[in-house]
Amino acid sequence: MTEQLRVGMVNFINTAPIYTVWKQRGNNHRWQVVEAVPSLLNRMLDDGKLDIGIVSSHEYALHPDNYYVLDDLSISSSGAVGSVYLFADCPLSNLHGREVQLSPQSQTSNSLVKIILENFLDIRPDYRNGTEGEKSPAAKVAIGDEALRLYGARCYSTVLDMGQAWLDFTDLPFVFAVWAVRRQVWEQRKEEILELQRELLSCVDEGHCNLSAIAAQAAPRIPMDAENCRRYLAGIEYDLTSAKKEGLHHFYKLLIDRGEVPAQALPVRYCGSSVLQETFQDIGITNDAVPG
Repeated sequence: MTEQLRVGMVNFINTAPIYTVWKQRGNNHRWQVVEAVPSLLNRMLDDGKLDIGIVSSHEYALHPDNYYVLDDLSISSSGAVGSVYLFADCPLSNLHGREVQLSPQSQTSNSLVKIILENFLDIRPDYRNGTEGEKSPAAKVAIGDEALRLYGARCYSTVLDMGQAWLDFTDLPFVFAVWAVRRQVWEQRKEEILELQRELLSCVDEGHCNLSAIAAQAAPRIPMDAENCRRYLAGIEYDLTSAKKEGLHHFYKLLIDRGEVPAQALPVRYCGSSVLQETFQDIGITNDAVPG
């Protein structure tokens, strides 16, 4: 195990309210940060090249024996997320038997689009893996900065926001990414993980207070209008409420039923401050006495 915790950070602008503040505070000197798209962070965490990282929620379900989910933090939405889309050149009902290009960047979104099309809409297309920038003859899944650019280009006749679709069919929020901690790391370095958790939560709070300035800084990366960027970032949520845990549970139940992940994905195993507080409250110790 390395001296510094190795932390995986998604490099899309949807993390700007956290990551901009993180970098302004000089936190890269306290922890070793690796920036990458979710699919690469998934592999690195699974391979033991990271200790903790914000990864596809699907990654935890795929390897539940490897991880804990850090409580209180996520990338999620309670409806439209604005950067996880299915783009199509026809109505969704016409996709039956046609090609849908999956995203090379996200396990979660690829599984979610299959659930929406097959489980919710009874549409069964032919899926294929794609590379970034390649256009599907019928439809494609896009996330993050690529999705924002495609949405702005207005080149597809049908655009499905998958966060909104999930809410429409389940009445639950959707958790796109979680902070997953390798089990051995949590067991051996709990206080360091809790310190990191507190810092991330503090960054979220400060980021929300300075969202307009952060959006103005992030918008040129797409590029997009700063006010549109602010509205987009305001719709991204970084908490992990009980409703979001319920949504995560429902997603994992569907993945288990589809045979995509092992049954051990449920129940989800959480670590971090909320779990510790609940545990100590159960035995009569107040929050003020909870370590960390």
